[in-house]
Amino acid sequence: MAKLGIMIEGQEGLTWERWRSIARRVEELGYESLWRSDHLFSLFGRAERESLETFVSLVLVAQETRRIRFGPLVTSITFRHPAMLARMAAAVDVLSGGRLELGMGAGWHQREHEAFGIPFPPPRTRLEMLEEGIQVVRALTSGKRCSFQGRHYRLQDVESHPTPAQRPLPIIVGGSGERRLLGIVARHADEWNVVAMTPEVYRQKCAALERHCREAGRDPAAIRRSWMGGFLVGESAAALERRARRLQEVVPVMGQARPADLPGVLRARGWLVGRPDEVVEQVHALEAVGVQRLMLQLHDQEDLEAVELVAREVMPRVAG
Repeated sequence: MAKLGIMIEGQEGLTWERWRSIARRVEELGYESLWRSDHLFSLFGRAERESLETFVSLVLVAQETRRIRFGPLVTSITFRHPAMLARMAAAVDVLSGGRLELGMGAGWHQREHEAFGIPFPPPRTRLEMLEEGIQVVRALTSGKRCSFQGRHYRLQDVESHPTPAQRPLPIIVGGSGERRLLGIVARHADEWNVVAMTPEVYRQKCAALERHCREAGRDPAAIRRSWMGGFLVGESAAALERRARRLQEVVPVMGQARPADLPGVLRARGWLVGRPDEVVEQVHALEAVGVQRLMLQLHDQEDLEAVELVAREVMPRVAG
């Protein structure tokens, strides 16, 4: 049975008051986890929107909740040196009593790097940085004295304290590139996360991951599988269209479709769309191809009614 969590785009107007409210409500409703993106400004062209710093916001979740697991989905290796990332992650994990899961990725949004003066190397280099960065985080959260000599990062005879409450600290690697990214997943990840895709496409990606696992000598079953994507749910066609209109306000690029057509467009992109019973069927289809955990991307942060509807009508029928 699938575990259900909620994922928030933290750069799209997230305020401290709203984040605190979301964290508390997600836990109260019985969701397994809460996640947030790691970006520096709005990706939807709304420069005026609030954008809470990711790891500072995770401290609030550690303090405001008692049960749910949480973390960044995913943090770009280009934003923070992995030695500092390891230290921050360990501290938040201790503060939460061992509930942090560290999502890591190679980064992709060139414009925010340029805007803040952060180097944005070519894809091959970023993937090298990601693979080395995971090894640095592993070493520094092990509680042991360590050294590491890589092309991009180095450690010299060092111990890092405090160590996380969880050992090893769970690392989620996000992405679906079949040539190199899935090789990194096969060699290093505890969990593999993909962005919204249909079960048919996901099945193809799984086959590619399994090839990399054979090359790495690793059992594919040792890697947990998760899916992060949008959802549009309503108890009637009118409710779906109302939420579609609101979604177009929050994500302007979606305004190109008629509100009545948007549910079908999003379903084709791999979103979970429809009445609660239809969403249940779509979750079961993802479970059938190996997905074990779903992070439901809530674009309209004010629409906690949708979060409540899923908790009431979908979660009891799918959640493990």
